[in-house]
Amino acid sequence: MTGTALPQPRVPDSRDVPVLRWGIMGPGWIAERFTESIQAHTGQVIAAIGSRSLSRSKAFADTFDVPAAYGSYEELAAAPDIDIVYVCTPHTGHHAAAVLAIDAGKHVLIEKPIGLNADQARDIAARAGAAGVFAAEAMWTFFLPKFDVIRQILDAGTLGTITTVVAEYGEHFDPSHRIFNPALAGGPLLDLGTYPLALVTEVLGSPQQLAAVGQPHESGVNAQLSAVMTFDGGAQAVVNTHVHNFTPTAATVVGTEATLTIDGPFNMPGGFEVRFPDGTRLRRDEPAGGHFEGLHYEAAAVARAIAAGGTEASQRTLAASIRTLEVADEIRRQLGVVFPGEAAVAVRSARH
Repeated sequence: MTGTALPQPRVPDSRDVPVLRWGIMGPGWIAERFTESIQAHTGQVIAAIGSRSLSRSKAFADTFDVPAAYGSYEELAAAPDIDIVYVCTPHTGHHAAAVLAIDAGKHVLIEKPIGLNADQARDIAARAGAAGVFAAEAMWTFFLPKFDVIRQILDAGTLGTITTVVAEYGEHFDPSHRIFNPALAGGPLLDLGTYPLALVTEVLGSPQQLAAVGQPHESGVNAQLSAVMTFDGGAQAVVNTHVHNFTPTAATVVGTEATLTIDGPFNMPGGFEVRFPDGTRLRRDEPAGGHFEGLHYEAAAVARAIAAGGTEASQRTLAASIRTLEVADEIRRQLGVVFPGEAAVAVRSARH
């Protein structure tokens, strides 16, 4: 089946959803982009900002016209006029911040990665389930309209049997960036590599075999890693991620009937193409964009799910987030990369 046209995205307008009152934990760069996108494209309300520094919270609140600023995460979690907490602290604080919000009865959207490792992700899922609140990882890529189209293509079997997924993500960072800080779980894996790994596990599931190689950075973090994986049925995947310099950040999904090539950066708004052996090409073009152009889709989807009584996002289920981190854990086990406070976790993972 070649078809004559690609399906259309089924993503509703981001303004056409019930309004939630959002509290943000951590006034950093992604919090700024999230707030910009929410305020420009939705009716969602950023009602409060929380930081360990009251002055940082107040500065953020002043910049984005947020009515409440708190000098601790505990105060934000306890605030009665907050429906959901968006956790975007440094990676090492995601689990603790999410637990704080869940324990306060708040829904949570947790910036990727949902935790440092699969054990933390499982704990968040279990706690949210016990509390009856919504929890999801803010893997914004999967909420974009283009990925809804890609999901329809995959579900329809247009590509045939998937044989190969290849995805990479490299970027350049200033030496002062937190990605070079071992105490903050630095290295490319959680910031960049999570996108290729999420794509691979979304398309192919959990690998049966994995072999990883790594390169150290002088700062003490991992500088580069590559992994080759095999899956049930013989499919293979190859991923690479590093902090050396910018790459196309492209992705390719190969099937027996057609090949899907996603323009780089594949994790952001942009185009893609389905190519068939007879030369037929089906192209989806959309303007390339960044976080500002796309983050509102995840917020709207979360609000829609909560309004419907849901406790997960179908676009990025908790099981999917856990699966991606299980693969990341195995890569780190093979490379000997241990994040702060998790030596015991690394030992447990090594027995699996």
